[in-house]
Amino acid sequence: MVSSDSDTNTRNPIRNLLGLGYWVQGFRCFPWMAVNFFLKDGLNVDPSTLQILQNSANLPMVGKPFYGVISDAVYISGQHRVPYIAIGGKSIPLLAFLQAVSWLALAISPSSISIFSISIYLLLSNLGASIAEVANDAIVAETGKQPPSSTKKSKAASSGSLQSFVWIASSVGGILGNLLVGIAIDRFSPQSMFLFFSLLLVLQFFITISVHENSLGLPRSPSVGIKKQLSELFIVIRKPEIFYSIIWFAASYAIIPALTGTMFFYQTQYLKIDSSVLGISKVFGQAAMLLWGIIYNLHLKSVPPRKIISSIQIMMAVFMFSDFLFVQGAFQKMGVPDSLYVVVFSGFLEVLFFFKILPFSVLIAQLCPPGCEGSLVAFLMSAVALAFIVSGYLGVALASYVKITGSDFSGLPRGLLIQVACTLLPIYWSSCIPDDVKSKSKRKD
Repeated sequence: MVSSDSDTNTRNPIRNLLGLGYWVQGFRCFPWMAVNFFLKDGLNVDPSTLQILQNSANLPMVGKPFYGVISDAVYISGQHRVPYIAIGGKSIPLLAFLQAVSWLALAISPSSISIFSISIYLLLSNLGASIAEVANDAIVAETGKQPPSSTKKSKAASSGSLQSFVWIASSVGGILGNLLVGIAIDRFSPQSMFLFFSLLLVLQFFITISVHENSLGLPRSPSVGIKKQLSELFIVIRKPEIFYSIIWFAASYAIIPALTGTMFFYQTQYLKIDSSVLGISKVFGQAAMLLWGIIYNLHLKSVPPRKIISSIQIMMAVFMFSDFLFVQGAFQKMGVPDSLYVVVFSGFLEVLFFFKILPFSVLIAQLCPPGCEGSLVAFLMSAVALAFIVSGYLGVALASYVKITGSDFSGLPRGLLIQVACTLLPIYWSSCIPDDVKSKSKRKD
């Protein structure tokens, strides 16, 4: 009974810290939707330029392995997680406000700001966000390896619980962010929305630095140095079950040419969908993510990850085909309003891409040896970020190939069919994902 109370006391601060961090991470959709409208309506960019900017801004996310190695190996004031969540903590005050300063700079910038300047601000913002996310992900991975009880039954029940919790926290942030953005986009300027988010980041920073890492009950491992940490990371990555899993996971995103910029223009320019409807669509999607986190935590943690991930991949292709039917007018003929389709189907498809991350992150946490959690999780998320960037650039190439422009969407149906075919391809080599992690873990133990 004492151990249970002690566990509760150590895990509550972790849940509070991670709950706030992932909630803010989910709420980032609020300023980013404003960025989309600012680029389209304020700077008059075309769909391809919008998509290139969206994906290029994510380049700092590719550096996550470097940030992860540093957070694993370098302690700041005796801590190696919390200071990086604060993005520098008390020791590096310039970096601490990196996200907030970037959004504040956008807030006070004139409406005639150049595309180059806005790209720099977005890059700096994502640099700050990626450093914080690495530390948060590492805490989740470390804590996920410490079940609250030594019994096998409790271990099985607790597996993936923290991953589900932070997933839910991020979803709640996304629901609120998208709900507010649908209301705010017609009432406030994008700059005002950027200012609001920057103030929220400042508040998060001060809350974070008030927490000391000792109160989190994380395992204390000696600092081994960046060179040794890199060496250990390479050893872990070379393990077949980890290497092939990450390669498959990244490739399953990278080979799908994303048409996000095109669909945004199609919905707002061609269909004249109101911004509030887009906001509600994203709220519906985030609600689906929240529900997915709950369902996975309650019913699916014991299901082999390969089965779950492959099923999600097939669902993605099905919903992409529904987009093809939609632009062909099939749903309109059945009496389904455009706005209803955008809210339900488009909203769900947008988040369905991320459903695979939850079971896969649980898989990686189980496969990862102690002491390398931050580095490995960061490597995984870097691979995913790079995959999304490649996917976005392939989408620009596909839009050009099928001759889609801001005013001509006649090639969109063909582009969507190509997208469906690319989505189904990874199913054929899904055997790269371990199908029985528990038995492998027992053999290792």
